[in-house]
Amino acid sequence: MPIPLIEESDVDVLIIGAGPAGLMCANALAKAGVDVRIVDQRPEKVAAGQADGIQPRTTEVFQSYGLADRLLREGNQLHMGAFYNPSIDGGIECTRRGSVISVPSARYPFTVALHQGAIEAIFLDSMTSLGIEVERPVVPTSIELSQDDAVLKDPKMHAVKVVLRHLDIPEGKPDTEIVHAKFVVGADGAHSWVRKSFDIAMEGEQTDYIWGAMDIIPETDLSDIRSLCIIHSHNGSCLVIPREGDTVRLYIQLTDTDAVDFQTGRVDKNNVGPERLLEVARKSFHPYSISTLHDIQWWTIYIIGQRVASRFSVRERVFIAGDACHTHSPKGGQGMNASMNDTHNLAWKLAHVLRGWSDISLLQTYEFERRRFAQELIDFDKKWAALFSGKPRTESHQDGVTQEEFLEAFNTFGLFMSGIGVHYILSAVVHTQHQAYASNLIIGQRMVPHTFVRAADARPYEIQDLLPADTRFKIIVFTGDARDKSQLDRVMKLAADLEHPNAFLNRFSKGGIASIFDILCISAAKKGSLSYTDLPVLLRPHWSKVLLDDTDMYGRVGGGGYEKYGIDPRGVIVVVRPDGYVGMVAPFEELEDVASYFASFMYVV
Repeated sequence: MPIPLIEESDVDVLIIGAGPAGLMCANALAKAGVDVRIVDQRPEKVAAGQADGIQPRTTEVFQSYGLADRLLREGNQLHMGAFYNPSIDGGIECTRRGSVISVPSARYPFTVALHQGAIEAIFLDSMTSLGIEVERPVVPTSIELSQDDAVLKDPKMHAVKVVLRHLDIPEGKPDTEIVHAKFVVGADGAHSWVRKSFDIAMEGEQTDYIWGAMDIIPETDLSDIRSLCIIHSHNGSCLVIPREGDTVRLYIQLTDTDAVDFQTGRVDKNNVGPERLLEVARKSFHPYSISTLHDIQWWTIYIIGQRVASRFSVRERVFIAGDACHTHSPKGGQGMNASMNDTHNLAWKLAHVLRGWSDISLLQTYEFERRRFAQELIDFDKKWAALFSGKPRTESHQDGVTQEEFLEAFNTFGLFMSGIGVHYILSAVVHTQHQAYASNLIIGQRMVPHTFVRAADARPYEIQDLLPADTRFKIIVFTGDARDKSQLDRVMKLAADLEHPNAFLNRFSKGGIASIFDILCISAAKKGSLSYTDLPVLLRPHWSKVLLDDTDMYGRVGGGGYEKYGIDPRGVIVVVRPDGYVGMVAPFEELEDVASYFASFMYVV
């Protein structure tokens, strides 16, 4: 019997591209139990180079998937930054040292530096444990989206047909496969095949800033080489990022004469090799020396482009993420971070729609939230890249960048660069009407970290560790001080109201309350003064779900959470989305507003 030349298959989600964005998506969906496949045209995973900086918010996201411990163990933590500027003798001198992260609410107040291959390996190993492997080398050759509205609106239908060509197939086996997917995610880089297949334009421009990057084990007398160094010299700018082991990443500003082919106007790597990059770095480092006695691990040159895709989805069936929909300077450390947070945002929404919990319209919020962020990122990047690439101010160059301007920008942009300042505005999954009841938990921003103690045993817990990225909405009930009888009566009434068939817990619990909602309560009482069993059963589905706003047994951590969050002492319900962002808050008396929140995107049972 002849072997068929083409195979066919079905899948819920097909991911094209196994870089950081694609791997974040595949791992999140696999953990959620979604039928997912991920393909990549590269025959092997990244071994060295590429992106290498993980910002504080992204580390929090890794933690929400249980992956932060390995990241922190293998990566290098950047705590101190050193700023170098021109000295009067023509070289450079250190003019300031300070914290790399100037964000008080950062749970991880540092950047983690680790090469992209090692970061991807964290996802790859997690996926392997879930039974998912990257299929490679595989090239998509065509993609077709159904034009039938009924099919497109029904998430159970396989609305996308993708033809894949497997490049490494044993002789006699079919090398072509037709995949029928419900959804496709294009995480296939700046030259995205998926984006081009749907004629999605990249809007923006290319700058005149040309940079080189290289990974070396340096020999240098610069004592700050193991700190983040921002160097402004008469020869140009340089960024030093100390990495795992003894490795250092250098970003080196180049000129047109260094790197551009004047016939094509494009960067030509044949014009500049790693030795030339190191030569330029030496001039920027003067009077300090820099060289290497080892092989150069990786290098590249590039022109900074600042562009955003005109749309991030096609009929909520095909999505693009990461470099496929936004490109910008790596100096702000945003590329890989923004990419992974794109698919962190998308994955839980896909899972909810595929499970039949949420309407397919929920997926519209992916483009709404992430494209707005990407536009803000480009606006930030234009200012930051100009400051970074601009000449320093001198007597002969009064239009240059002063140290004060650069430091002010570094501090001003801190919230943005760290990822902690990401703020999603009003939408189906962000309702802001009761903000005053938790005035410092900004609706649309990530849940602020804080340590509380568990009522049952006084063990301290970081609240973020109790909010894993498991696709469930977290319902945090701040009960106030339930030692007061009148307040305990309010809490009891709340529990009774929540148990009503028309309350949101029952109305939107397709698959069971515990499948969709994870309930925690946090009391203002002090340890030893309140038994967790004093609270209604609904608010303590497990003994570990009751916390106190108090210090640990030794007074070292915890306490002051109500004040920090601006919690109304009469009690507040906080809804935290599956991606860790606050979706809404409400007083006990406004349960119908909570129900309206979920009704805007979820199905009633």
